[in-house]
Amino acid sequence: MPAAQWVLLRSVTMWLLLQSLLLLLASCLRSAAAFPKGCYPSEEEGLKTFRCSNAQLTEVPRDIPNDTNKLYLDSNRIPFLPRDAFRDLPLLLELDLSHNAIAGVESGAFRGLTDHLHSLDLSSNRLVSLSKDTFSNLKAKVNLSDNPWMCDCRLQELIRTVDLVAGSSGGIVCESSAQEEHVGKAFLQVIADTDFCNVYKKTTDIAMLVTMFGWFAMVISYLVYYVRQNQEDARRHLEYLKSLPSKQRRSEESSTISTVV
Repeated sequence: MPAAQWVLLRSVTMWLLLQSLLLLLASCLRSAAAFPKGCYPSEEEGLKTFRCSNAQLTEVPRDIPNDTNKLYLDSNRIPFLPRDAFRDLPLLLELDLSHNAIAGVESGAFRGLTDHLHSLDLSSNRLVSLSKDTFSNLKAKVNLSDNPWMCDCRLQELIRTVDLVAGSSGGIVCESSAQEEHVGKAFLQVIADTDFCNVYKKTTDIAMLVTMFGWFAMVISYLVYYVRQNQEDARRHLEYLKSLPSKQRRSEESSTISTVV
């Protein structure tokens, strides 16, 4: 091969290789730029992982790769989980939301994760109360420890619907309760002796009885007043009749007696 052709072929090859490298680099830079600061994808034990730990996040980030298997959003400042927050992550197996400021979880926040998710960590947040439908159909093991829970029927119903991480139940402690002696105690210890939902039902029944008794008392009082008022009117009318001439009095007495009867 002539030297000129060899040099030309080598130049073309080098140019194509350099162009490919530049395209690859640009693609990587674009992908990195799409992620929030402090977030990055990786692969751990053959599972695609997306880490956003301690990234100062105030909401669940968008553009999380939809083939993510493990998602770490721990140690941020996320206050609320909206409906369908993780809808586009059908392959998610583990979700870590611990050490945030989560105080509210909208119904349907975990919709789309029911088939694959097997681990959900909501420990060390600001959860006080959640609807029993929050984890509806979710098969994952859930960690709810270290939250300022309000111990009541609502929490009792929630615990009945969720599969807790082994050993985490002791961390579900009553921060507040209708009964002062429950504060500071583990919830499972409290419900061993107290059925919050039964207590609530009894309280509701008593309130209904008191209300019904009040209405009954009002009706009786009105009837007594009505009878007394009519008796007084009849008495006054009879006295008036006595003061009339006898013929007219007899006629009007008959009319009054008929009216009273």
